[in-house]
Amino acid sequence: MSQTSTNKLRTIALVGHGAAGKTTLAESLLAAAGAISSRGTVERGNTVCDFDPQEKEFGHSLNAALVGFSWQDVDVRLIDTPGFPDFAGQAISALAAVDTALVVINAQNGIELVSERMMQLAAARGVCRMIVINKIDADNVNLPALVGEIRERFGRECLLLDLPTQHGGAVVELLEHDSGDSDFESVADAHRALIDQIVEEDEDLLARYLEEGVDPTPDELHLPFEKALRSGHLIPILFVSARTGAGIPQLLDVIARLAPSPAEGNPPPFYRGEPDGPAEAFQAEPDPQKHVLAHVFKIVSDPFIGKVGIFRVHQGTIRKDSQLFVGDAKRPFKVGHIYHVQGKEYVEAEALVPGDLGAIAKVEEIDFDCVLHDSHDEDHIHLKPLEFPQPMHGLAVHATRKADEQRLFEILRKLEVEDPCFVIERHPTTNETVIRGIGEMHLRAKLTRLAQQYKLELDTSPPQIAYREAITGSAEGHCRHKKQSGGAGQFGEVALRVEPLERGAGFEFVDIVKGGVIPGVFMAAVEKGVRQALADGVVAGFPVQDVRVTVHDGKSHPVDGKDIAFMTAARKATIEAIRAARPIILEPVVEIEILAPDAMTGDLTGDLSSKRGHLTGTQPRGPGVMAITGEVPLAELEGYQSRLKSLTGGQGSYSIAFSHYAQVPPAMQQQLVSEHQVVEEE
Repeated sequence: MSQTSTNKLRTIALVGHGAAGKTTLAESLLAAAGAISSRGTVERGNTVCDFDPQEKEFGHSLNAALVGFSWQDVDVRLIDTPGFPDFAGQAISALAAVDTALVVINAQNGIELVSERMMQLAAARGVCRMIVINKIDADNVNLPALVGEIRERFGRECLLLDLPTQHGGAVVELLEHDSGDSDFESVADAHRALIDQIVEEDEDLLARYLEEGVDPTPDELHLPFEKALRSGHLIPILFVSARTGAGIPQLLDVIARLAPSPAEGNPPPFYRGEPDGPAEAFQAEPDPQKHVLAHVFKIVSDPFIGKVGIFRVHQGTIRKDSQLFVGDAKRPFKVGHIYHVQGKEYVEAEALVPGDLGAIAKVEEIDFDCVLHDSHDEDHIHLKPLEFPQPMHGLAVHATRKADEQRLFEILRKLEVEDPCFVIERHPTTNETVIRGIGEMHLRAKLTRLAQQYKLELDTSPPQIAYREAITGSAEGHCRHKKQSGGAGQFGEVALRVEPLERGAGFEFVDIVKGGVIPGVFMAAVEKGVRQALADGVVAGFPVQDVRVTVHDGKSHPVDGKDIAFMTAARKATIEAIRAARPIILEPVVEIEILAPDAMTGDLTGDLSSKRGHLTGTQPRGPGVMAITGEVPLAELEGYQSRLKSLTGGQGSYSIAFSHYAQVPPAMQQQLVSEHQVVEEE
C-alpha cells in the first residue's frame, strides 16, 4: 500500500450479526477493486480476513481483520469484524478507528441482535452509518418487508440509495437515476425521497431546488449528503449479493464518492484530563504537520513478530524513526518499523498520515486503548472509552501439568490484553484462577487457542457466574488497628460511612476528613484498604459495587502511623459498615434471542418462564422461523444449548447479551452465603 493523503482516505468497518456475509463481502470488495486476483470463500477457508486456523475450523470470524484497497483514486482501509455476540469486543473496538460503519444485514434473517446493537453503538459514537442488505438473490427473501422493518426499527431517515433489479441479479443507483426497472418500489419515487432528504441540509440548495424544481448535480449534493450522514439525518440502504457480485461496484462507488474522509467525519471524542477527574474536550485536527496523536484500538499477540499495537492516526504524521510516548510515560520509544495490515500480512510503510490505520510491533508498553503521541503537551489526552459487554461466563482453570502453572498466567495475560471482553481473576478465598468471557463460545475459542497455539493443556471446573454484592442502606464502620511488637509499631484508626448508589454507578470514594486527623499522606492507603474490601466481597465473596464510601474521621500516631495500619483499618471498617448496611447479592440478567421453528414457540416461551425468564416479544424471522426475545438470569442458562437442542430437535439457536444486574431471590442469597462460609472454613 502506498502512502496517501488524508482526503483520499476512507475508513470503513463491516459490522452486523453472524452469518450476514461480512467476510464474503470484504472478499468481494477486494476482488472487485483488484487487490486480490480471485475471491476466496469462508467454506474453503481461503479468505484474506479469516486467516486464523481457528477461524477456518469454526467457519466464522473470531477477530477483527484489517485490509486495504484502492478504488477511483481513493484508498480504503476496511475492518471486517466478527458477528456473533460472544466476540462483540472485537467489533465494538473497530468503532474507535473508522468514520463509517457498514451495518450488514442478512436478507434471509432480517434484523438480528448484533445488527441492532451495532446501529445503536455507532450512533452513540458519532460514526456515520450505512445499511447493506446482503444475500438479495437468496430464496424466500422479502425485501420490501425488510426495508419496512428497518425504517420501523431505525427511523424514517433510512432511505434507499439503490434498488435491486433483475431478481437480485443487479442494482440500480438512485442518486443520479430517476427512472428504470426495479424488483420493488418505484425508482422515481425513491430517487425523489432521497434528494428531498439530502437538500434539507443546505438552505440555499433547498431554496433553489424548490424554486427551480431541478435536481442538484452530484457535486452539489456531496457536502449536504455527508452532513446528513454525520448528523444521522440520512442512513442510506444499499443492496448487494456478495456471492454473485451484484451491487459490489455500486457499493465501491458509494464508499469512494460519498463516505466521509477522516477530514470530514465526526471528530473523535478526545479529552484532556484523567478518567476519574475533571476533564475538558480536546479537538484533534487531521493535520499532518501537527503533533502526533494516535489511538490503539487493537492488540495482537503474533507468534512470529510478538506484540503488535494496531492504531489509527488522528493528528500529525508517524514516520520511521519517530520518537513516540505511550500515554503519560516519561520516556519515548523509537519507531523502528511501521506497517499497514493486509489480513495476516504486515506491509512496511514509510509514513502514516491522519486518518490512516497502521501497526507497530515489539513495543511492550503499548496496550489496548492507549494514546500515542510525540510531545509531552499531549501527556494527559485520552479517547472516551467505548462501552463493552460485561464478561459474565466464567471457568476455573488450572494447568494439567505442574510445570505449566507459571506459563499459564503469562499466556492468559497475552489473551487478556488482546480482548477487552476477556478477563482473568484470581480468587483469594478459593485460590482459583478464573477466566471470564461473554459466553460459552467465547471461552471455548480461548481454550482451543491455548491448546493449539500454545500447547497448553488445562483442566476446567464448571462455569462460575459473575455475581456481585451491593447494599440497600447506609451504615457506619470504625476500626482502630494497633500493633506493637517491640520497636516501632503500627497505628491507624478510620471511621467511615457507606451509602448505596444507583445500580451500575460503580464506586465512589469521598474524603471529608477535617483537621488532619488522618494525614493526607495516608489517604491513598485508606482508599486502597477500602477497595481491597470491596474487591474481596463481604457476605459471599463477590465484588461489591454501586457504593459510596465516605471517610470522615480517624486518628494517627506521629511515630507508629503507617500505610499498612491505615490500609488494614480501612478494610476492616468497610467490612463492618457493609455488613450493617443490609447487603444483597446481585446476579447478571441477559437479553436472549432464540431462533427456532415457529411451531416450537409455545414450548420455548414456557421453558423460558420456568427459568425465571421474562418474555419481551416474538417476531417472524424468515419462512417458518420465529425469533423469541426475553430476559433471563444468566445462572439459569447453564447447559441451555443442550436443552434447546432437545426441545427443537437440533433446529434452534440462541444468542445472549448482558442487560443488567438484579437482586437474587432470598433463598438463592442464603445458599450463596452458606457456600462462601463453607469455603472460608476450609
